[in-house]
Amino acid sequence: MSALTIRIRTAETADATDVLAFWKEAAEGTSVSDDEAGVTGLIARDPGALLLAEADGALVGSVIAGYDGWRCSLYRLAVLPSHRRRGVATALLAAAEERFVALGGRRGDAMVLEANERAQHAWAAAGYHREDHWRRWVKPLAGRG
Repeated sequence: MSALTIRIRTAETADATDVLAFWKEAAEGTSVSDDEAGVTGLIARDPGALLLAEADGALVGSVIAGYDGWRCSLYRLAVLPSHRRRGVATALLAAAEERFVALGGRRGDAMVLEANERAQHAWAAAGYHREDHWRRWVKPLAGRG
């Protein structure tokens, strides 16, 4: 494969439709926030959280790097299948980690689907490790899925 020039930038509200279409193609699983209101709400609440990777002007990767003042949370790390194993995820995670350090974050926590072995290998290769003593507990909020 040829060398890939990757540009990382923060998402803007005008990117919401493209991001949603990208996630349908590149991301595993879905979220109750996978709609225009969810994406634009994220961008309005934390303008630097949604990082996008572009190559040759096309959206090829994303990660949500949210920081609430306590925890650095990583969600929706996704790369187009045609661009995997070409440094896109590495560039996105480097940008996310730089953001966290600049904000005073101490540790990145990633949400990874249990059944997504490929993603688990990618996170391990990036230096993250699984913590089996934690479990995620969720409750849909009224009127929200």
